[in-house]
Amino acid sequence: MVKTLNHIIEFIEVHLCEDLTLEMIAHEAGVSDFHFRKIFFFLTGSTLSEYIRMRRLSEAGNDLLSGMKVTDVAFKYGYESLDGFTRSFRTWSTMLPSDVYKTRTCTSYPKISFTISVAGGFTMHYRIEEKPAFNFAGVSKRVPMQFEGVNQQIVELAQSITEKQREELHRIQNIEPRKVVNASYEADACFVKEEGELTHLIGVLTTETHVGENLQLVSVPALFWAVFPNEGPFPETLQQTMANIYAHWLPSSNYELVNAPSFSWTVFDENRSGYAKSEIWVPVKALH
Repeated sequence: MVKTLNHIIEFIEVHLCEDLTLEMIAHEAGVSDFHFRKIFFFLTGSTLSEYIRMRRLSEAGNDLLSGMKVTDVAFKYGYESLDGFTRSFRTWSTMLPSDVYKTRTCTSYPKISFTISVAGGFTMHYRIEEKPAFNFAGVSKRVPMQFEGVNQQIVELAQSITEKQREELHRIQNIEPRKVVNASYEADACFVKEEGELTHLIGVLTTETHVGENLQLVSVPALFWAVFPNEGPFPETLQQTMANIYAHWLPSSNYELVNAPSFSWTVFDENRSGYAKSEIWVPVKALH
C-alpha cells in the first residue's frame, strides 16, 4: 500500500495542472474513490482535495517567484478567474500573488511521501463475515459529525425511543448480531472531516421489509464485513479502534472499503462504570 500511495503522489504531481478528479486518482490506485479518500485522510489528516489544492498553490507560488504573470499562473492551475485565484492564494499564504515577486517571499507546501514507520506494535483482532442482504430498522436523525467524545444528540436520539418502538424492534430483529446497533451514513463531509452532519440510526438488523411505529428502513446489499471486537473505557476504546482500522489495518490489509453504512454494537459492563464491550462492522471487499 505504501508503494501505491507514493505512486499516486507522483501521479498527482505529473497532472497537477490538469483537471484532476478524485475518480481518476482512485482508478490509478486500483481502488474505489470512497476507499482511497478515507485512507488518505486518516494517514495524512488532510483530505485529498485539500492536498491537491495546497500543492497547486505551492507550485503557483514558485512560478510567481520566477516572474510569471499572475494571470498566466491562475489559468495554469485551473482557476477560472483572477479574482478566484487571488482570494484562494491570499487565504492560503496571507499574501497577494502580485506581492510574491516584489518581496521574493512565498509559502511552500512540499509534496508528501509515505514511509513505513515502526512505532510500538499493537494487535488488532478481526474476523471476516459474509452476510446476506438485510435492512437496518430503527430511529434516525441528522446529528453533528464528531470524532471524539460522547455525541449528545445521539444520546438524545436513544432517549427518544418509545416503549412501543422497543417492542417493535425486538419483534422484527431476526439476523445476527442480535443486538441494538448504531449505524452512520450520508455524512456531509464523507466521513473525512469533522464538520457538517451525518445521519445516525439506532436500531436492529432485520430481513423484514414492513415495520411499524414510525421506524425507518435502510437497505444493505449482501456484503463481506470486517468485524473488530474491542473492550475498554467507552467511548474512547471504540473510537480509537475505529481510527486504527482506517489508519493501520486497512492500508496493510488485502481489503478495501465498500460504500455502505458501517455499524457497531455496545454492551456495558454492569460491574464497571464506563466500561463496555463492542464490535465494529465495516463493509469491505477483497482487493484483486
